[in-house]
Amino acid sequence: MSKGTVYLIPITMGEYNMETTIPVGVQKIMDEVEVFIVENIKTTRRYLRKINSTYPIDDKEFFVIDKRTSRKELSQFIHIYKDKKIGVMSEAGCPGIADPGADVVEIAHELKLEVRPFVGPSSILLALIASGKNGQNFTFNGYLPKDRSERIKTLKNLERLSRNNHSQIFMETPFRNNHLIEDILTHCDNSMKLCIAANITLSNEKIKTKTIGDWKKQTPDYHKDYCIFVL
Repeated sequence: MSKGTVYLIPITMGEYNMETTIPVGVQKIMDEVEVFIVENIKTTRRYLRKINSTYPIDDKEFFVIDKRTSRKELSQFIHIYKDKKIGVMSEAGCPGIADPGADVVEIAHELKLEVRPFVGPSSILLALIASGKNGQNFTFNGYLPKDRSERIKTLKNLERLSRNNHSQIFMETPFRNNHLIEDILTHCDNSMKLCIAANITLSNEKIKTKTIGDWKKQTPDYHKDYCIFVL
């Protein structure tokens, strides 16, 4: 029997942007998927029904991958369904970047399965290209340390790297955005440029790049916004 395929399926980053962010061809791929590996079954089922109100959800298999999922469990599951069409979906945006999807792909390659990525929104790349910062030399740093002293130390290092024309991209949980912004404005030089890209692709999207000095003129409030920062 021929080996199966792992589809890396991007999804929207909000409720109202299907038409502009997910190609029709990618939406149709969902019909072919037999097994889904996702972070949350409930939200995945809701998304599939949003695409197709008559989607045959009960005919599909679902497996949850999160912080509690062991590598052994994941490997065993993929091995069982290795001859099927497997879809990997994040909670928002593209799977495999800042979520557990990369483990699925690594196992798929080990089993010599076909891996097919599809086009869709990535807040990280969209923030970078909208920032005006260097798009040829950049690093995505994920979440910065929760400990404030460590976070400040990390920010100073990212500032140093950014001055060498090496864009530094990072993120924070929405309810801690303002704490991070306060640290940036307090500890980074006024001449350093910072892009804050909030709610990308959503109706309340706002993307601004300004110097730290200009950001300080009016204290920014991004509490509970979904933000990507580019230094």
